[in-house]
Amino acid sequence: MELVTPNLGLIFWTGLVFLLLLFILTKFIWKPIMKSVNEREQNIASALELAETTKAEMKAMQAQNENLLKEARAERDAIVKDAKQTATDMIEQAKAAAKTEAEKVTAAARATINAEKAAAIAELKTQVAAISLEIAETIIRKELSADDKQKALAEKLAGDINLN
Repeated sequence: MELVTPNLGLIFWTGLVFLLLLFILTKFIWKPIMKSVNEREQNIASALELAETTKAEMKAMQAQNENLLKEARAERDAIVKDAKQTATDMIEQAKAAAKTEAEKVTAAARATINAEKAAAIAELKTQVAAISLEIAETIIRKELSADDKQKALAEKLAGDINLN
């Protein structure tokens, strides 16, 4: 039961040691501990502020990145649209050039055909004229083979000459 009912001397020395320890802690240890705790508190507070600032900056950077992505997509779409338009224009120009060239070739072919046609017609006329002359010559030779027919034709021609 000694533990439950302490002696007066034990209480005195325990109280004296406690007060001495409290004085030493207050004088030498309490201030540095409080200073360390305050510094740690300030460090934690500044770290939290830095974290908040960093978080806000990250949100701003993320928004900026999204804007850049939107701009890049819009620029990409514009480039693709321009490329498609350029390709369409090039195709249209090629079609127009091909059409013009085809028209030139067709016109040249028509001109060649017309020239060949005219040459064929001229040659045909020449051949027809030659054949007609041959036929006329043959007919006239048959008609003028008799002397009396030759005399009648000569008199008729002479009569026509006198009238003129």
